[in-house]
Amino acid sequence: MSEDVLSVIPTDPHWQPGRAAADRTAMIVAEMAPRLPGGVDVEIDVTWHDKLTVVDCGANLERINCPLCGDSIDTEWWADLLEAYSEDGFATLAIEAPCCGGATSLDALNYDWPCGFARFEIAIWNPERAWFSDEELGALAKALGHPVKQVRAHI
Repeated sequence: MSEDVLSVIPTDPHWQPGRAAADRTAMIVAEMAPRLPGGVDVEIDVTWHDKLTVVDCGANLERINCPLCGDSIDTEWWADLLEAYSEDGFATLAIEAPCCGGATSLDALNYDWPCGFARFEIAIWNPERAWFSDEELGALAKALGHPVKQVRAHI
């Protein structure tokens, strides 16, 4: 069975909130996430990761482009990278771009659909909505105390 996950993460991959800010933001996310048919609440996970963790879009990923040269980066390269770091997380996001050899960062690559890296994540499993609006993201950022972005995964 496939599932969809809508995640909210800080724009700074290393940043983590305090417990009160995380709880406050999770309550707002719960209000924004409609109930499933039958009146069942969606599942919301709040996670502090010990190391940098990828928050990817799963099967939604269509392409990756290099921010340095603009060339396409093979999604197989991305899949191999995720497999290599799946258990231990990422010590650094610095990479040598496979297309041009330039120094860049994993979080600087241009992903279509959005992907990210984080040490904190609020994940909504099988939400009955596609995305949060810019206004809603602003409210979540205010509650969390840090700018946020969203990633929608299909797994």
